[in-house]
Amino acid sequence: MAKYPELSWSIARHKTLMTCARKYAYHYYTSHNGWLHDIDSLSQQTYRLKKITNLEMHFGSIVHDAIERAVTHYRKTGKVPEEEKMKDFIRRGLNLAYRDSHEREYMWWRRPKDYTMLHEVYYGNNVPDEKITKIRSRLEIVLKNFFASPTFRDMLKSQETDFIESEKFRYLRIDGVKVFVVMDLLYYHFETGKWVIVDWKTGKQTDEDRNQLALYALYVKHTLPLESLNDIVVRNEYLLDGETTEYQLREEDLHQVQEIFDRSLQEMQRYMEDTEQNAPLPLTAFPMQQDERICASCNYQELCFSSGHV
Repeated sequence: MAKYPELSWSIARHKTLMTCARKYAYHYYTSHNGWLHDIDSLSQQTYRLKKITNLEMHFGSIVHDAIERAVTHYRKTGKVPEEEKMKDFIRRGLNLAYRDSHEREYMWWRRPKDYTMLHEVYYGNNVPDEKITKIRSRLEIVLKNFFASPTFRDMLKSQETDFIESEKFRYLRIDGVKVFVVMDLLYYHFETGKWVIVDWKTGKQTDEDRNQLALYALYVKHTLPLESLNDIVVRNEYLLDGETTEYQLREEDLHQVQEIFDRSLQEMQRYMEDTEQNAPLPLTAFPMQQDERICASCNYQELCFSSGHV
């Protein structure tokens, strides 16, 4: 059993540190080994809180799962996925999360990895009706836009495309640090002679989206025998508004990701007592976020507020 986790980096880890150093400490250090029965209670509690999700995030996760299943099914059978079956799969996942949160809290408390706890239920006792209505509406929209997307149309041209990746957990090493890369889809388009990296989005567009795709391109460039970056096309499929954004990245984009990584790693090392072991400073050295509007959506608020929540 390793006392400290292995140091790694991802866009998500970087964003967590930039949002709140205390949340970063809870998420990546205090929760380590919290799945063990003979570990201290704070680690167990923090690991449990780490597994909380909210309705929008859980919806996005299930949509990604449904699309991955649809792509895999088509590649194996040549049969176009049925929209109603995908809807049923997503609905079942949402209903199960609702039941877990309301009826299986004790089971989640004992085995948080195997059950779902919604943030809205844990800290608010229930999911607001308006959120449920919003997600029901989004379900219809995102599937309609999936079937209308350029990526889906490419998928149907099986003679012109070769699909490689579908939600596999990969990594590369930059300066000896493991950098995690989770691409939704990677395929080769024979007609254009390009590799296409696809990221499905069920939320709104953000400034980080291009950097995330650039990181994926960096992984592909390190992994596949490419002649140049021009052999890669990166694409965001925004399923909520039906927009597709496609980029031909430049070397400057990869340099920018490298710079973000360098600055981020330096900031992470500021909170280490021992960089060789990735041992953190005491928890009190990690400052708390002062904006309670941000804290209200955090999984760890019961550890920061004497009342147990914001």
